[in-house]
Amino acid sequence: MSQSDTQPDSGPEQNANAGDESTLTVLLAFGANLAIAVAKSVAAAMTGSASMVAEATHSWADTGNEVLLLIANRRSRHAADKAHPLGFGREAYIWSMFAALGLFALGAGVSITHGVQELFNPEPASDFGVAYAVLGISFVLEAISFRQAFRQLRAEASDADRDLLEHALKTSDPTVRAVFAEDAAALIGLVIAFAGVLAHQLTGSPIPDALGSIAVGVLLGVIALVLIDRNRRFLVGEEASPQLRGAGLETLLSLPEVSRVTFLRMEYLGPRQVYLVAGVDLVGDLAEHTVAGILRDLEGQLEAHPHIVKAVLTLSNEDEPSLLA
Repeated sequence: MSQSDTQPDSGPEQNANAGDESTLTVLLAFGANLAIAVAKSVAAAMTGSASMVAEATHSWADTGNEVLLLIANRRSRHAADKAHPLGFGREAYIWSMFAALGLFALGAGVSITHGVQELFNPEPASDFGVAYAVLGISFVLEAISFRQAFRQLRAEASDADRDLLEHALKTSDPTVRAVFAEDAAALIGLVIAFAGVLAHQLTGSPIPDALGSIAVGVLLGVIALVLIDRNRRFLVGEEASPQLRGAGLETLLSLPEVSRVTFLRMEYLGPRQVYLVAGVDLVGDLAEHTVAGILRDLEGQLEAHPHIVKAVLTLSNEDEPSLLA
């Protein structure tokens, strides 16, 4: 595959560097969310605001999710062994799925439930200044974390020739997608919470505050469902993007022993990891035992690439049409 194909979904990339950057993104999000969760919890206890309770729950859910995402990053990078010849890449999607389910159950579920309870059993709120201060500080910390995820995705999207939101949905790295989505939801949620607290203070009615809690819960529920669906797709088996497929075809045709390619299947096994199966026609008319040796040698060359976990090559039939690069 060509050197220009440097992003996870448009071709190979510097795997270790990209993995390290994803870890940095998650660590930064963990630190920010932990500090924010503590501050929001104190503010929720002092003010009695339903929106602040929802925001505190949201931040604690995000903090727990970052731990799961760190586990996802670590376990997915384990080397293949005899019992797991295709490696452990899909561990990233399993642990990211757990994180998304936690966001749905804890973040969305608790926020909506608490908001509904406040509608039927409203409680007075006070110390609004504390809530505003914590919301402001939280916004700054969330923005710092979001900036890291945004920068990583923007660089990858540019090299993959996609817009940022498209790449956020399609990237094979579930951890950076999760941090980006959760931080974006957190920033929007802070604005909703601010509006709910302000309306509560101005009107003296807890209803806007409770509605703010419900709105934050609905937002988290939507984000969680999107993340669950993306992880599900990669666990079932996601075909590589057209850009990555084109790079793989170009690589196969660049091998001097290969005259044409008639079949190509590339499937993600994890972040920046693919399983390549291809039907090829070799140059010349060689004996069967020689052909077998050449195919195994070509598979070894392909598997030396940092993003091809396993390659399987078979011989093409004469009547099969060629795939063009």
